[in-house]
Amino acid sequence: MVSASATRPRASLYAFNLTEAIPAFSLPLTPDDREPIVNLQTLVNEIYDQSGYDLVVNYGADPIPPLEGENGVWLNDWLRHQSLR
Repeated sequence: MVSASATRPRASLYAFNLTEAIPAFSLPLTPDDREPIVNLQTLVNEIYDQSGYDLVVNYGADPIPPLEGENGVWLNDWLRHQSLR
């Protein structure tokens, strides 16, 4: 949810599911500023790559709490596709 101070309590909701990329959004600044587009998914991916999480996370184990149903199936398939399982 993103809300510009000039339009509160109105806000924009950027909904996404676990299986989807985080949507990019405009970041409201002051009324006279041009709003930059924030690609949060790219930032998360870069932080993950630079921090070495792949070296410390045990992808062979289920997450705690475990994902159930379609999300659990998706995660297992995704990890296999990434050669992590």
